[in-house]
Amino acid sequence: MTKPPDSPPAKKKAAFSRRGFIKGAGLAGGAISTGLLETPAEAAKAAGNAVGPSAVSISLKINGKAVPLTVEPRTTLLDAMRNHMGLTGVKRVCDRGTCGACTAIIDGKAVYSCTTLAIDAQGKNIETIEGFTSDTKMHPVSAAFVQNDAQQCGYCTPGFVVAAKNFLDRHPNPTYEDVEKGLGGNLCRCGTYVGVRAAVLEAAKNMKGGSRG
Repeated sequence: MTKPPDSPPAKKKAAFSRRGFIKGAGLAGGAISTGLLETPAEAAKAAGNAVGPSAVSISLKINGKAVPLTVEPRTTLLDAMRNHMGLTGVKRVCDRGTCGACTAIIDGKAVYSCTTLAIDAQGKNIETIEGFTSDTKMHPVSAAFVQNDAQQCGYCTPGFVVAAKNFLDRHPNPTYEDVEKGLGGNLCRCGTYVGVRAAVLEAAKNMKGGSRG
């Protein structure tokens, strides 16, 4: 009797396969969606634990008045002013410290309030457009913006006015080139830069600073 040749050894099954991975991922996703597994947020909520630091009490001095607030430590000055104080002159646009629509003045310096934590602004003098523009009398910078048609949609305008006011406080007798450079941190999607620069030069004259052209 002839002995049959030895059959080739069986291939070992791979410990990992793409089909098995996809199948397992599908089962896991179904388990989460049907509530068999909890997401981290759901687990924290079920345990009664807050996700992140709790709110703290702070005090901000804005436009000459001390304002007590209760905010989370992560709250930006922009959000504190808009959402907790109703100061909507500061605008949220880029939210990345780029466009200048949220400009406020802190201790005499123009800053992006979207990149400043409210908790870090305690003990400092904060000024917004509401602080130097009243219902009965326009600030010279605001009036110059109107006279020179330095706005279109108007969304960036408060930030420009605040930045311009701060600029003129420090440079009361600017040239056109000074204004162009000094307001380089504010952007206008409508492209009203020519009107803005003319308005700042006019405001400089009206604020008795004069202008060298």
